[in-house]
Amino acid sequence: MKKIICWITVALFGLPYSGVSAKSEAEDVQVMVLGVYHFANPGLDDHNVEVDSVLTPARQAELENLAQALAVFHPTQVVVEAVAPGPDYHVAEYEQFSPAMLAEDPNEIVQIGYRVANKAGLEQVLGIDVQPTDGKEGYYPIDQVRSAADRSGQSAILAELDEEVGGWAARFGESQSSRSIADLLLEINGPGFPAGQKFYDAMIPIISDDDLAGAHLNARWYARNVSIYAKLMRNAEPGDRILVIYGAGHNAWLRHFASTIEGHKYVDPAPYLELARNLQNGTDHHKRR
Repeated sequence: MKKIICWITVALFGLPYSGVSAKSEAEDVQVMVLGVYHFANPGLDDHNVEVDSVLTPARQAELENLAQALAVFHPTQVVVEAVAPGPDYHVAEYEQFSPAMLAEDPNEIVQIGYRVANKAGLEQVLGIDVQPTDGKEGYYPIDQVRSAADRSGQSAILAELDEEVGGWAARFGESQSSRSIADLLLEINGPGFPAGQKFYDAMIPIISDDDLAGAHLNARWYARNVSIYAKLMRNAEPGDRILVIYGAGHNAWLRHFASTIEGHKYVDPAPYLELARNLQNGTDHHKRR
């Protein structure tokens, strides 16, 4: 029956069914990078979106549809934006997971990561985030860039970025009342997301004398993302199907590694998000407050 359901999904929505991959690709590590906005809104980014509660019955129904769609990928591993001890990087909290957590904790790690892993019957969720240790330089030295821009007369570059991303964040937040979570995720995983790599690239020419501040910020950002992907690779096995759930600002580099590293294959989340949106339209759960 499970295979029949999967084949129906393939026929109706055109989604790839991993169970029927070509033999030549059977050993590839398939990596789907799902960029997310922070459901719990911790306020740690330069521009933070005001997020509606995802704990309401309507939003919970949307998240169930999202998990159902992502489960079609048949993930063998789910990895999230959390720091966990190596070399296995198992998130201890997931070992105590129960459905009751979904009604209490709005974090996307729980709402998407744990939910999908539980639906897929996985015993572990991996936390592969990288953060600076005490006394070490951070991975986003924006203050150095702002200082260099002030000294070199390039502050207009940052002002333009702040205006673009800030305006987008405000519009994105205001649009939540009329959109499903799947629809919102489609936007931030699409080419129009303004806080992606082009945001970081725009800062590269910010230089003050010998202070290559913009390039240095990009180098530190690369260092964090390549370190994240190194942890993913540490526990990846041939044939794995890995669902990565991370802040959307990481999309460009994580997708780059999944697309270019030998033996790895990037999987676009868009068809699965479209399936989730179609499921949501079919269940007609659009009362969010």
